[in-house]
Amino acid sequence: MKQDISNNSDIEKVVSVFYERVKNDDLLGHFFTGVMNVNWDKHFVMMCSFWENVLFYTGDYEGDPLNVHKTIHSKEPTTTVHFERWMKLFNATVDEFFEGKNAEKMKMHAKSISSVMLSKI
Repeated sequence: MKQDISNNSDIEKVVSVFYERVKNDDLLGHFFTGVMNVNWDKHFVMMCSFWENVLFYTGDYEGDPLNVHKTIHSKEPTTTVHFERWMKLFNATVDEFFEGKNAEKMKMHAKSISSVMLSKI
């Protein structure tokens, strides 16, 4: 049995492995390396802070992901196919290492975010 996500180190593992997969993904990678040219160190810290807030209610996250995604979409359109691929990679990463209440919460929250982003961009 796998453990549940229980601390910042667990979140860092998910975020690190997930974004390595995204960077190398034929469908998604160019959004991060070409369209936006992401500062990976800053993005990593921000995403870890985001997920800590979602799972452990830290209140440390400050950001506006909807506007960031609108900017990306204005430069190169994102579609359902892109969001589905993002979800597939995200869920596979969480499932590879963890199971339990927080792992499920993380995946459900990601699905909700994906749906909102897609509908609002």
